[in-house]
Amino acid sequence: MNNPVLLGHSRAILDVVEEARYAAATDSKVLITGESGVGKEVLAHIIHQRSPRHRGPLITINCAGVPETLLESELFGHMRGSFTDAHRDKRGLLEMADGGTVLLDEVGEMSPRMQGMLLRFLETGEIQRIGSDARCSTVDVRVIAATNRDLFERMQQKEFREDLYYRLNVVHLVMPPLRARVGDIRLLFEHFLQIMGERYRLPICRVSDEAIQLLETYHWPGNVRELKNVAERAAVRSAGHLLTPRELALQNTAPRTAVSTSGTAPAIPSPVDALYDLMTRNGESFWTVVFAPFMARDLTRETVRAIVRRGLECTKGNYRLMAPLFNFPPSDYKRFLNFLQKHDCHVPFQHFRSFSRVPERPDNAMPGVKAG
Repeated sequence: MNNPVLLGHSRAILDVVEEARYAAATDSKVLITGESGVGKEVLAHIIHQRSPRHRGPLITINCAGVPETLLESELFGHMRGSFTDAHRDKRGLLEMADGGTVLLDEVGEMSPRMQGMLLRFLETGEIQRIGSDARCSTVDVRVIAATNRDLFERMQQKEFREDLYYRLNVVHLVMPPLRARVGDIRLLFEHFLQIMGERYRLPICRVSDEAIQLLETYHWPGNVRELKNVAERAAVRSAGHLLTPRELALQNTAPRTAVSTSGTAPAIPSPVDALYDLMTRNGESFWTVVFAPFMARDLTRETVRAIVRRGLECTKGNYRLMAPLFNFPPSDYKRFLNFLQKHDCHVPFQHFRSFSRVPERPDNAMPGVKAG
């Protein structure tokens, strides 16, 4: 990430940047929290580049995107033959980051076992590759952790270690959601249009006041990442034209300031609701709405599981029927299941079958569709 910058002149973002400047001058551990897509990774890059460690590496690992069986190897490394497919010795990311910084993205998704291993490293700075009999080596690494989960609440529920929480939470920076910095939306959107025009060598779009008004009243469940995607789509489809609300394609989602017929403001939909509606109401594909953001570390494993649960509730536990529900071809069914299994996002279907009151008779079965 070259020359990272957090654009904005709102008080919400200026306060975060100011606190980050103080944190950068030290080696203190930093915990960055905030919703998905708000720019936590960008803030981590800024802290690193403004720190005395800026000449060293900044290495990022998405704790939600790596299965637990591989996370230990990714962090600490392994020796050849220590497990299946360990065909050669491998340095871990903590060793590779010696003298620099490690960003543990979505640290709230770590299992209790990995939390214990991370705690030990934070206390001693020692690492030992899987399968190694050699003495532990010591590395000098600054740790920045980021998550969209409420770690304090998880700690209260005994899902996150209290000692690890206080080890990581030395400097706590909270990235505000985009809806809390409405005054920055025009600046950000025009910046993204400029970037996309230059990247694809297209004429730069202009933005109408009506389009800006729509952008500023939309609830942005995907935050800055979603705004960037909207800008890229508009820059490609309407190159050089004046953008109106029609080109932004946000009309199908109720704006943040809309008022219901009862006179009360509707609740802001959760990211899970918004993503589910994009597939089931707007006809977008699972691979675009869920898979791509997850692989880009913009969605957590828990969010994907919640979306899968919604789908299983609708199909009464039938995974095959999620293909038409989530708008991917039946030929992608095995790919879909493999993705869920590989990234620990699979949800058992038996619980959802129990909700169905329909007797299991041949005339109730769908032709060509097998259970599960």
